[in-house]
Amino acid sequence: MQSPESSAQRASQLKRIDTDLPGCCIVEPAVFGDARGFFYESFNAEKFAAIGIHARFVQSNVSRSMKGVLRGLHYQWPNPQGKLVGVQEGEVYDVAVDIRRGSPTFGRWTAAMLTAENKRQFWIPEGFAHGFCVVSDHATFVYQCTAVYDRAADAGVRWNDAQLAIDWPVAEPFLSDKDKVAPFLSEVAVGKLPAYSP
Repeated sequence: MQSPESSAQRASQLKRIDTDLPGCCIVEPAVFGDARGFFYESFNAEKFAAIGIHARFVQSNVSRSMKGVLRGLHYQWPNPQGKLVGVQEGEVYDVAVDIRRGSPTFGRWTAAMLTAENKRQFWIPEGFAHGFCVVSDHATFVYQCTAVYDRAADAGVRWNDAQLAIDWPVAEPFLSDKDKVAPFLSEVAVGKLPAYSP
């Protein structure tokens, strides 16, 4: 009789790639494919916990955007959302920004290229602002959230804030009216930013 897999063996099917922003990481799934197509687990609570991501998702969203669309930088406070994001179709440049007041990495950002081909996911913990821009003709973007959308807590930071100096791959993106007038980080009241807890 074959012995059950250990947690380490199960975790080996997932690869965690840490970014230069502590807490934010890229997840590469184990993909099984043949001439018929492919299969992979987009989420497995036990396996994600084994690589240090302890998340309980309560809402899942899908958006479709054309090339040059930029959505962000968005966050919720209070009632912050952790997000596990990925792409089913196309390619996006995905960005996370640490906006937690008191954080040693406050105002720093990191990014990941997420594509249907690489099947990577990006884990963005609670307390970070998030945004992405589409670099393919179109993209279908999927994200799971640890808190439900709260309109009263919906907030944002300007995508081209010079203080952040994000190196977006598009100079003149297509933006929503809301994102066009989002405040710069320096304009956001301290009480409107997530709190850092070591």
